[in-house]
Amino acid sequence: MTHETQSRHTAIGTGAARDVDAAPTDHRPALPPGMRAQLDSSSYMGVPTFGLRPHLTEPEQLDEWKPDVAVIGAPWDDNTTNRPGARFGPRALRANAYDAGSYHLDLQIEIFDHLDVVDYGDAIVSPGMWEPSRAAIQRRVSDVVGRGIVPVVVGGDHSVTWPSGTAVGAHYGHGRIGMIHFDAHADTADILRGNLASHGTPMRRLIESGAIAGRHFVQVGLRGYWPPADVQEWMREQGMRHHTMQEIWERGIKEVMNDVIAEALDGTDGVYLSIDIAVLDPGFAPGTGTPEPGGLAPVDLLRAVRRIALETNVVALDVTEVCPPYDHADLTVNNAHRLIWETLAGLAHKRARPRD
Repeated sequence: MTHETQSRHTAIGTGAARDVDAAPTDHRPALPPGMRAQLDSSSYMGVPTFGLRPHLTEPEQLDEWKPDVAVIGAPWDDNTTNRPGARFGPRALRANAYDAGSYHLDLQIEIFDHLDVVDYGDAIVSPGMWEPSRAAIQRRVSDVVGRGIVPVVVGGDHSVTWPSGTAVGAHYGHGRIGMIHFDAHADTADILRGNLASHGTPMRRLIESGAIAGRHFVQVGLRGYWPPADVQEWMREQGMRHHTMQEIWERGIKEVMNDVIAEALDGTDGVYLSIDIAVLDPGFAPGTGTPEPGGLAPVDLLRAVRRIALETNVVALDVTEVCPPYDHADLTVNNAHRLIWETLAGLAHKRARPRD
């Protein structure tokens, strides 16, 4: 960190880690002083962008700014089978997450000194209308991934992974991207209560479309009493790999993650990391649509996600099923926020360390 940067960070406290540079880089336009002041405020003040990052709305602005990562809200929850409210997830992660700072203690880096991140707003969905909403999410993600920018999609229920994964698969080539999917549930049903687009079906839709091959799916944290045997048989036929909570309990998260990463790198060019917040035990994440007891603890999940970002080529991330109406003291919101923070830290650390 330069003396100038350190002084600027000291002057504005913990929020300074999200300063967007008093002296912009060659390709990045300067922000007006008033906007910079808004973005340098604490998370309960100013403009509610994710991590208080600059807010862009137009594809042309992405071309001008050339960020490394763009956060996209996907405020859709009409495919939820149990408790709705995940449509409020993107707003909550922008406005209610505790102001964390952005110097990573373990990796010893200032995240945004090495990674340029912007907030690209929301896909504007149409409540009750899946097809235009799906198209809006896919188009928004395509705006980002088509420019070589890593999309971070904030749901919304898990059905948003269908259009998001479709956009990523189309850009990198069908069957070239793997998915590491953290969840309590496999989300591989064919139809749930007559709905092909349920939040319990997106992984099946991606496999059927060819966007992501079944053999390139690695699922982590599955538990409970669903899906039934016939769906699990279909999963085996596709070559899907999974690591249940029972396995994690027996072997430990570190050993399991060795296998997860090796499997995710097997025959793929990159990894789409999809995290349903219900993978956490509901004691840590009560604000979700389909809570299932017996899940991961944040201490393990955060480090697992960081390791994936450090050791694989993460080309996309989504965090879904954060349902603020059922949350308590923003527990779920803050855990979801830190999962994104850990991913960003891993990406930043890879950029910061010297090349061999």
